[in-house]
Parts: sequence; structure tokens; C-alpha cells
Amino acid sequence: MVVGLIIACEAGFWVLLAAGLTARYLLGLRRTGLALLLCEPLLELVLFAVTAVDLRRGAEPGWEHGLAALYLGFTVAYGHRTVRWLDAHAAHRLAGGPPPPKPPRYGLARARHEGGLWLRTLVAAAVACALLQGAVAYVGQEGAEPLRAWQAVALRAAGIHGLIALTYLVWPKRRPASALPARDPQDVSDSLVGRAGQDEQQVR
Repeated sequence: MVVGLIIACEAGFWVLLAAGLTARYLLGLRRTGLALLLCEPLLELVLFAVTAVDLRRGAEPGWEHGLAALYLGFTVAYGHRTVRWLDAHAAHRLAGGPPPPKPPRYGLARARHEGGLWLRTLVAAAVACALLQGAVAYVGQEGAEPLRAWQAVALRAAGIHGLIALTYLVWPKRRPASALPARDPQDVSDSLVGRAGQDEQQVR
């Protein structure tokens, strides 16, 4: 039942998102669209409640409960960002809004961007681990091994993502020469003339 509910929540997330953006930008019903988008967190509350009830009824803790915790953690950390990103693209394509800014690609700016994403993954792992720890305390130590295994999965995922983000800081991606902005020929000429004048003054 929990696995089916996770699938239903994921499908419901995209259905509500599509309905909200359609109402907001194609139909001009901005309040209705906003209301549909604000219904997104209700899906996670339903999943949390059903998972808790399932355990309370004596269900054996299993991988599906750990997966539900990870899904909730991911939604808490990335759900709002995903909605905001898609909303900006819909506003640009459907309502003539400005194009959404693209993430940086090179240097320390890219490293900061990747670090911010890793912090979100860290939040997702922390939320998942907290929920799983609560489930362990609820069901007791016996039979809690599957839940602890999912805690290890969450921490391992955050650690791997952290190492990947760190590579952008240690080995920052450099802008290729072909991507550098072309200099105005007049600026180049003025620069050469100025440098020649400085050399002449030094000779004198």
C-alpha cells in the first residue's frame, strides 16, 4: 500500500503542477493556479500519515517505509525549488515573461551553485533520517534494521553528492577560450597605441 501511495503522490505532484501552471498562464486564473500549486504539500502530509498508520497497525518495517522517508526528505528539500523552476519557465514560454536565469557553468560561481544543491541534498538526508529515527523509536529496536539501513542509504547519498560538489571547488571548470567574449577591434587598437606610447616615454 505504501509503495502504491508513493507512486500516486509522485503522479499527483505532476498533475497538480501541470494543472496549476495551466490555470495560471493559459487560462488566466492566477488565484486558482496558485491554490493548486499550494496543494502540493498536502500530498506529502497524506503519505506521512498513511505510513505512520501502517506502522501503528503492526506492519513489519520494510524497505517501502524507508523509501517513503527518502521521498518525503527529497520533496522537502527540492520540491519548492522544482515548482519555482518550472513556474519561471512556464511564465517565459506561455506569458511572455523574461527567460529564467541559467545556472553558472564555470569557476567559483559553478562551485557555489553545486554547493547549494549539495546543501539541499543534505537537508533531504537529514529529514529522511529524522523520520526514520522516529519510526525506529515508534516500533522499537526489534525489526528496525530495515529502517536503519535506509538511514545509511540517505547518508551515503549525501556523502557522494558532497564529494561530487567538492570537485567543482578543487578543480573548478574553466571557461574555454572559444567562450570568452570577443574584444572590440577598436579597443585592441587603442590598447596597442597606449602601450606603444608608454614604451616611447620609457625610452626617453
